[in-house]
Amino acid sequence: MGKSHQKGWVSIRGKKWYGYFRRTVIDPSTNQPKIVSTPVALGLKSEMTKYEARDKLELEIKRLTGQITEDGVVRNGSVTFDWFVQNRYLPLKEGDWKEETAKVKKFLIKADLVDAFRGVRLESIDKLALQTHLNRLAKTRSKDRVLNAGTYMRAIFREAVDQDFLPKDPARSVKAPSTLRDTDKTILSWDQLRSALSSLQLRDRILLTLDMTNALRPSELFGLRWSCFDPELCQIEIKETTYKGKIRPWGKTKASLTKIPVAPALAEELVAWRQQCREAQQRKKNLRGPSAYDPNAFIFPARGGGFIDSSNYRNRVLHKLAKELGLPKLTFQVIRRTIATLAGDKGHVKDIQGILRHTRLATTTDVYMQSLESGVRSTVNSIHEELSGIPTPGTQPTPPAEAQSKREETSKAVGIQNGRSFPQERSRASGEERAASTPTRGVVLEFATKMRQSEGRRMRLSS
Repeated sequence: MGKSHQKGWVSIRGKKWYGYFRRTVIDPSTNQPKIVSTPVALGLKSEMTKYEARDKLELEIKRLTGQITEDGVVRNGSVTFDWFVQNRYLPLKEGDWKEETAKVKKFLIKADLVDAFRGVRLESIDKLALQTHLNRLAKTRSKDRVLNAGTYMRAIFREAVDQDFLPKDPARSVKAPSTLRDTDKTILSWDQLRSALSSLQLRDRILLTLDMTNALRPSELFGLRWSCFDPELCQIEIKETTYKGKIRPWGKTKASLTKIPVAPALAEELVAWRQQCREAQQRKKNLRGPSAYDPNAFIFPARGGGFIDSSNYRNRVLHKLAKELGLPKLTFQVIRRTIATLAGDKGHVKDIQGILRHTRLATTTDVYMQSLESGVRSTVNSIHEELSGIPTPGTQPTPPAEAQSKREETSKAVGIQNGRSFPQERSRASGEERAASTPTRGVVLEFATKMRQSEGRRMRLSS
């Protein structure tokens, strides 16, 4: 009887050495893995010793599967990529995902990875196949979707290695394609935002004014109730969010559910809007949904009294408004990105992070805040003014009082002709005064030269 070893065991049957090892296969009746013992003919007894038979068995195991676990179990090649994702990867991750998040992630994994490698054995997928697939996705998918597919791909194969289904990770060094499609970074101007607000009716104007002022997400905006609004303190408390027809007691981030300030003028408009809703509801014979007197009523209710669907509002109001005004794009995401960018000169970057309620500052600065050509040009002109002490033509800087007085003195000594500056003749008194207060580099060098000459003269006299 053969003796068991961690890398299989060998025994003699007739005139031959046979090796046995355990391997994991998928039971077709239960669709679950099971461990079976597999025999391998190694050679004649007269041609090899027992130790040589063991070495050959180890080579055969590596040749067949390329992997041996610590307990001597060899993974079988019948494990496919889609089976591993459905039965080994997703069950581990579903506990960390919220219900709506799980639906989105499962759809993306199935559409971008599982469908492409369905029925393919797990160990037969190499780096080339994975990189080629990502490059193919980059031609038809958005940048964020391709990056997410790469993230899921690396997570799946890393888990396959941890569970001993693979000896090494083929997705470890797979890189994101360099030909990714550009991400939408549409930014509107203050004039475009004002023109959009002026073209709306009262409800939509107040709704979008609140959204623009506080950079609210649509899930936060449409979930607001009158109990969340405090007109005396001019603030709104976000207590819940909406998503695909459901009310959720949580937000996108930990900072989503919080109290946000409201501009006093906007608070007055909200009070007037509530009064108008009450009067309109009193005139109706058949009122559907809670009344505006009810604290649990939504601030911006739909026709039936429930909350507004964000996708419906985007298509029915925002897209229509963008087409009428000739705007490049108008969505809630564009509004948040625009406010984050235009508010750069209204407050500190930490204040903007607080308005957007981002957990990480990098999300505010790297994803939402965009550089504007006017801001870049103004910064370049300001740097040039500081270096030269001369205001850049075409700009109107507003320096402090001391800096302004210095620029006034400089402007008296400089003449502007045809857009170019030429120094005028300065009086001798002003020249001597400037030389006495601020020595130039030439004066310092001349003084140092005289000191060296006098020191050399003293050394010659002493010698």
